[in-house]
Amino acid sequence: MSNRTIAVNDALYDYIIEQSLREPSVLQELRMATAELGDIKRMQIAPEQGQFMAMLVRLTGASRLLEVGTFTGYSTLACALALPEHGAITACDISEAWTRLGQHYWQKAGVHNKIHLRLGPAAETLEALLAEGQANRFDMMFIDADKGGYDTYYELGLQLVRPGGLILIDNVLWGGDVVDANSPDKDTQAIQRLNAKLANDPRITLSLLPIGDGLTLARRNDNP
Repeated sequence: MSNRTIAVNDALYDYIIEQSLREPSVLQELRMATAELGDIKRMQIAPEQGQFMAMLVRLTGASRLLEVGTFTGYSTLACALALPEHGAITACDISEAWTRLGQHYWQKAGVHNKIHLRLGPAAETLEALLAEGQANRFDMMFIDADKGGYDTYYELGLQLVRPGGLILIDNVLWGGDVVDANSPDKDTQAIQRLNAKLANDPRITLSLLPIGDGLTLARRNDNP
């Protein structure tokens, strides 16, 4: 037994993957295709995180998802495969090239009709969704984009996600750099500020998990 989360070394991580990962072949193909992009592949979530997010979709019965930061669409596809037939994801990104890679695999998996891609600055897209009357309409939101924009996306997300809905925020441990109170890095500082804000935000119920690069689950309270 342990009264704290255990450290995960390479051998234990491999064991976790071997014993628990059930990655559909089309997801694996997309992950391998993204790996060919070089160093930028680090922007893709870990496969076990994708599986966990898909589990959350099923556990919560979510049918309307919102994603900020799609990249090559791995998280999008993982969640789309978990959605009910009538479910849909609004996916926001600024890159036509990166999302084009994902679209090939969305089509191959037969879930392209569930994914509505909106290209452009995410804050503008989220504001547009509010203007379209989409407040309180989404069951779950995933934020994995530019770190300086996280707080803006979170605040807009609280308006777009329904009471009781989930906001998932990626990279909240930022490779461990968040513990450096004197870090000069702007992205690190942005994540540190958001983490501190969420820790005391009465509008949400909070859990920060050491999965992938750190994943925060923020449930919007019924009476924020």
